[in-house]
Amino acid sequence: MGGDVPAAEREDLEAMFERAGVEGTFVLYDTERSRATVVAPEQAQRRAVPASTFKLVNSLIALQTGAVTDVDEVIPYGGGPQPVPAWERDMSMREALPASNVPVYQEIARRIGHDRMAAWVDRFGYGGRDVGGTDAVDRFWLEGPLEISAMDQVAFLAGLARAELPVDVEHQRAVREIAVHERTDDYVLVAKTGWGADMDPAPGWWVGWVERGTELHTFALRIDVAQDADVQLREPLGRELLVALEVLPAEALTA
Repeated sequence: MGGDVPAAEREDLEAMFERAGVEGTFVLYDTERSRATVVAPEQAQRRAVPASTFKLVNSLIALQTGAVTDVDEVIPYGGGPQPVPAWERDMSMREALPASNVPVYQEIARRIGHDRMAAWVDRFGYGGRDVGGTDAVDRFWLEGPLEISAMDQVAFLAGLARAELPVDVEHQRAVREIAVHERTDDYVLVAKTGWGADMDPAPGWWVGWVERGTELHTFALRIDVAQDADVQLREPLGRELLVALEVLPAEALTA
């Protein structure tokens, strides 16, 4: 995606970022009409580390390569204290994805191995495609060199949402299932957060898609996290934008 997809700029929605006190961008992609709505277009093309949004990719590759048998196989986290106490236990991908358990997914990446990881990231055309050397296999999505833009994110997510990626359909369905964030009678929200805490600027992501009736919209929010408290703004700001663009109903703001 990129210059070949019609994009409408929404300068008026930049005020939402200003009110939140953060800089960033938002891209919404209408998969049926193949058109994007973009807030801050220049920012939307800027690449940053995907951080934990890469767990969607990591999960797909793990299943496709057989590094993990299924989403319920329990993966050891490695022991020792973690920055998030909830990560201090072994988890399946079904638990680890929503918990954003970094050490579990680092173990998964090591099982996949550098060569297979590099090959699949390239095959997906994911962001800049660069996973670095063998010594970076368990952190290239956190510290670089892999980077991705908001425009890149919505294109990849459209492939996953529609099961059009070059991996087995059953694996795409399994990852979509464990990534469901919210399900109501009116819509399904699939979403994943990410925070490149060690980078400057530190990208804060909220990406995913909304299924509502026959409509499917993928989205990517990225903010520059200036202080740790800013990470709490990702989902609320993303929801506000999705409601403003009439992709989510107003009730979703209080969900």
